[in-house]
Amino acid sequence: MVWSFKEWRRRRVTAGRELPQEAWQALVSGLPLLRGLDEEERSRLHDLALLFLDEKQFVAAGEMELVPEMALLVAVEACLPILNLGFSCYDGWVSVILYPGEFVPEHEYMDEAGVVHTVRDIRIGESWERGPMVLSWSDVSLSGEEDGVNVVIHECAHKLDMLNGGEANGFPPMHDGMKAEEWSRVFSDSYGRFCHQVDGGEQTALDPYAADSPGEFFAVTSEAFFETPQVLARDFPAVYRQLAKFYRQDPLVRFERGR
Repeated sequence: MVWSFKEWRRRRVTAGRELPQEAWQALVSGLPLLRGLDEEERSRLHDLALLFLDEKQFVAAGEMELVPEMALLVAVEACLPILNLGFSCYDGWVSVILYPGEFVPEHEYMDEAGVVHTVRDIRIGESWERGPMVLSWSDVSLSGEEDGVNVVIHECAHKLDMLNGGEANGFPPMHDGMKAEEWSRVFSDSYGRFCHQVDGGEQTALDPYAADSPGEFFAVTSEAFFETPQVLARDFPAVYRQLAKFYRQDPLVRFERGR
């Protein structure tokens, strides 16, 4: 087997270091999101989190005071989606920017008439292709409680979605054995049905923000896939099956195991 320098270095990192054991054990035992992980899965998550902390640069913004426990929580939750995919999925970007709470990024776009508009939206998370992942710490600190909301997983889903290049559009790269036409059919039908429910004022188990775009639908259903798999499997079983193939995980099994 021929290893690249990057693979060799990553093996060196995971072979020679450990996360702070007290903090790691507190997360594993105290975070509901991680209930049901078996010993082998916990070991892989530990090593992926090590790599995340080694290769990603955490930046405090907006008078944020950053402590190691914050970075550890982000790393662990960010690595859960790639537990069976490998760390290379997160190549191509470096920075994680943490704000104390909601932040207001400024974006410009040009309309069909050639007029440039400036948009300022309040956000709790943002991801750029080959750019930073930006998070609200107040929202990160509330994540992992199995309530279906997880800003870290949401933004990491966008990162995976953008591996095809361009903006997040709800169509990430397919693995061997997955069928692009089946993914498109399932997500298109489910997204349309969900938008119809939201437009009709129906109460939905998923965050209505999922109706904003196919990319947001993928990110929100990814949150639910890990946080509340029993809800997603009940309301959108076909989406759940596609996400299980994509993430190569079955959180519903872990949910039942951890009850």
